[in-house]
Order: sequence, then structure tokens, then C-alpha cells
Amino acid sequence: MDEPVPAIIMNDVTRIYKQGTETLNILKGIDLCVKPGEVIGLIGSSGTGKSTLLHIAGLLEFQNSGEIYIAGESCTGMNDDARTKIRREKIGFVYQFHHLLPEFTALENIIIPQIISGLRYKQASERAKELLEWLNLSDRQAHRPARLSGGEKQRIAIARAVASKPSLLLADEPTGNLDPETATIVFNIMLQLAKNSGLAAIIATHNVNLVSKMDRVVKLKDGKLS
Repeated sequence: MDEPVPAIIMNDVTRIYKQGTETLNILKGIDLCVKPGEVIGLIGSSGTGKSTLLHIAGLLEFQNSGEIYIAGESCTGMNDDARTKIRREKIGFVYQFHHLLPEFTALENIIIPQIISGLRYKQASERAKELLEWLNLSDRQAHRPARLSGGEKQRIAIARAVASKPSLLLADEPTGNLDPETATIVFNIMLQLAKNSGLAAIIATHNVNLVSKMDRVVKLKDGKLS
């Protein structure tokens, strides 16, 4: 039986910033491979470059050198349009703050990214309602973000991120603004999504309780993963 294609491969990825005459080597030869259904914890002190690593993995930022493959496709050398297409089709993002559009309902916030990706409204609406039901939020579908709790907003943000059925989920401190009980609920949702749908996930977090539940943990220190 053939091995499944990794959701992401990063080979010898580097990121350098220039500040005046100073050179900051943020990432120094990052190697990482995440398989479908695998949940990876990304830990490290604040300021070590975890967000930079996620931005590069998500094609939001360019690396200085090294190779990146998303679902088997080489992304190195791609132009902006091609990178945007990969992001829309293959990658979902969840941040510490939900970033829901305040003027739209919970349902609409999940529908809109799917329409942007080319799905018809009817299909997008059905998928959004299906996710809301799975999250036990069907009774909140007509609510705008201002009427939702922090945990509800973050669950909807997760639904929005996975609505287009990406192969990779990148989460940057997704439970950082939540109380411990709600954080556990939100994390378990991401875990179930990965296991049930084959979604690969890289989750940056400081929450030691959540780290223990992940398939694998990598630590970023001095620009390298261990």
C-alpha cells in the first residue's frame, strides 16, 4: 500500500530579516514533514519565530531558501496567483483572534470563503450548515459575532478554516484567548477534525495540557526545530 502524500514538507527552509546593518537569522534550515491526519504541536519561547514558520508554511511569506511542498506540489518559485490558489484550496488558518467579519452572520462567515474558492452558494451553505451542526452551533447560525461567546467565535473560525476541505490546517495560538475549559473544547474539535477527515495540523501553542494530546511535538529554538 502506497504511503499517503504528506500535507506539507519543508526542506532546509531559512528566513532572514535585515534591520539596518543587522542580520536576523530567524529560521535556520527548517525540516518538517506532516502526514494526513497528523497533529503537530509547535512550541518555543515568544519571539523565536513560530509565527514566521507558520506564515511561510502557509505561503503568506517567502522563505529565503529551501523547498516547500503542499500536498505534493512544489511551491518554490510560484508566483503570487499560484500561491493564492494553493492557500484557498489546500490550507486553512486559525489565529488567536477569530477575525470573523462582524457584519455577517456565523453562517455567512463560513459560506464566504467557500464562494471565493469557487463553490456555488447552495453547496457552500450546505457545507456551512453541516459544520455548524457538527459543532452544536446550529442555533447560532443567524447570530453575528457580537452575539457569540469567545468559544463560539473560535469554533466558527475553525469551521471557516476547514469549510473548503483543505489538506493542511495552520493554527497560531488558537486557544490563547480562551479559558482552560473552553480551550480544551476548541482543541478537541481540531483533533477530531484531523482524525476524522485526514486533515494535517500544525498548532503553535504555549498550553502544556494541549501539547500532551498531540501526535508529535517540535520545539523551535535558535532558529532550528528539535
